[in-house]
Amino acid sequence: MSQQVGTTCVQGGWKPGDADPRQVPIYQNTTWRYATSEHMGRLFDLAEAGYFYTRLANPTNDAVAKKICELEGGTAAMLTSSGQAANFFALFNICEAGSHIVSSSEIYGGTYNLIAHTMRKMGVESTFVPSNCSAEELEAAFKPNTRAVFGETIANPALTVLDIEKFAEAANKHGVPFIIDNTFATPVNCRPFEWGAHIVTHSTTKYMDGHASAVGGAIVDSGTFDWNAYAEKYPGLTTPDETYHGVVYTEAFGLEGAFITKATAHLMRDLGSIPSPQNAFLLNLGLESLHLRMKQHCANGQAVAEYLQQHPKITWVRFSGLPGDEYYELAQKYLPNGGCGVVSFGVEGGRAAAEAFMSNLKMANIATHVADARTCCLHPASATHRQMNDDELQAAGVSPDLVRFSCGIEAAEDIIADIEQALAAI
Repeated sequence: MSQQVGTTCVQGGWKPGDADPRQVPIYQNTTWRYATSEHMGRLFDLAEAGYFYTRLANPTNDAVAKKICELEGGTAAMLTSSGQAANFFALFNICEAGSHIVSSSEIYGGTYNLIAHTMRKMGVESTFVPSNCSAEELEAAFKPNTRAVFGETIANPALTVLDIEKFAEAANKHGVPFIIDNTFATPVNCRPFEWGAHIVTHSTTKYMDGHASAVGGAIVDSGTFDWNAYAEKYPGLTTPDETYHGVVYTEAFGLEGAFITKATAHLMRDLGSIPSPQNAFLLNLGLESLHLRMKQHCANGQAVAEYLQQHPKITWVRFSGLPGDEYYELAQKYLPNGGCGVVSFGVEGGRAAAEAFMSNLKMANIATHVADARTCCLHPASATHRQMNDDELQAAGVSPDLVRFSCGIEAAEDIIADIEQALAAI
């Protein structure tokens, strides 16, 4: 039986039986006891489902991953220790030295650095294209060794809205999966699988957690990409894995489970970016109110954007809910119920004025965080994107005067009053 997203936020993932705990239990343990070595051996061979070491899997983590999977409409999911780990695992699960990635240039600075620099040191090359590129420009970015396409539903902090269908169609044409980071929109406001994406990632640290209490990430597979049809590109999924007694993931777990099983059995085994069960428990508490909080975040973002648009000390405002915004039409298509509560804008006077404005805020905090219950702001060129040069900043949609303002769930009137007094002081 299908159900509304709000019901899944509250009820998804954990189905207690008779006299079971109503809330997801915290399995704060590293190991499990087994009566025989043979039983444990079957688990290590991936011949039987079960738990033997929390670095690979844990019941608390799995229950929360299942909820996120249900929210996105996927077939399998896993949690990671951070959003960065989620993006790295999603890409490296199908890439290796000699591979190539096509990515939108307007993505989070840390993710850009991961793809452009860190993965390059591992032998994985990349080509970045503007999110509003033409189909021909996107087509030209592909190479014979391209293994994945990457983008963000709503870019952080550029707030560009990705044309999901355009990127998905290009990925399908070249026989590679389209991986999309859905952190800012969340599945409450956008379900990328319905528009052709194959794999979704999240920094659950943001809206999903919602309270700045626990860092985490998630990967969800749609189960729709046919790895077997492009077996020569993805031997890790379609040929025997000698580290697991020759298991072929697509044969043993089908298209629905192969990608996540390999990411867990291989990457989590070797790299260990597992979240603590306590953090997964906190994430689940946040998920239970996600559908309610997103409405308030979006309403506050809309109110703040409309206020700033009329203010004489603000030179520009970027928020896809504003009629006339470059991405308004795409937002109406992909995000009809709202995008997120983040507004980007420029203060008259440039970088110095932006920093002065931020220092005068009283309720909103200057913080590296974004997308939680409390209003906060950041100057990306000085913080999250400071590793980029001017050309890279421009490609990412980050100007020196850009202020990323994340509207919390406080009263909109109080958020605006704080902005007003801070602008009046410069």
